[in-house]
Amino acid sequence: MPTPELDSFTARWEEFGRLERLVNHWWWRPGWSVGRSFYTWHLTFDDPTAAPLHELVGRLQEGLAGVEGLDLIPERWLHLTMQGLGFTDEVSDDDVEAITRAAAERLAAVSAFELTLGPIQADDEATGLLVRPWDAVNAVRDGIRSGIAEVWDEVPEHAEFHPHVSIAYSNADVLTGPLRERVAPLRDIEPVTVPIKGAQLIRLNRDNQMYEWETVAEVALGRG
Repeated sequence: MPTPELDSFTARWEEFGRLERLVNHWWWRPGWSVGRSFYTWHLTFDDPTAAPLHELVGRLQEGLAGVEGLDLIPERWLHLTMQGLGFTDEVSDDDVEAITRAAAERLAAVSAFELTLGPIQADDEATGLLVRPWDAVNAVRDGIRSGIAEVWDEVPEHAEFHPHVSIAYSNADVLTGPLRERVAPLRDIEPVTVPIKGAQLIRLNRDNQMYEWETVAEVALGRG
């Protein structure tokens, strides 16, 4: 039966088939510079429960090895981007603490869940994994956004959201053909499932052409 997730997966592959070139994901977006970091909420995958994901990504990255224009993401930096707060030099410690408390109250009412990752998909800036179910991920993000709204008059970023987990970033303006040829057979590799029991507030930087972070707080799901 068609689902929004699978419809998106099919549409993205068709769109990727029409793309001629990759683009460099690492261009300096507004506000970013070397040495500057950013508070954001992510789901991260750096504990033993994420072993099935690490094994899948290892297989997929082996199939992508040597493709021009790709930076493969180390397993410790795999993540699902959720909701940004702002640059660390613009957000006070008091606001960080208040938002964390407010988010924790709301996420206590959101059940832990199983996240399915895969098959592989690609676009001009990143190669990654289909994420399911969107509803469960959106419930976590909505709880975080509600917590932010308790502290701030405006919540950063758009409410519209399409979850994804990247396994490689594009780093150059190169033709998409070689990447498409590598990805096509990898699409048959079976997805995996990992438990999601909490969300992480992290201090993120991109100084080394990779998203790297320190965890500021971890908020559990389903403790209400």
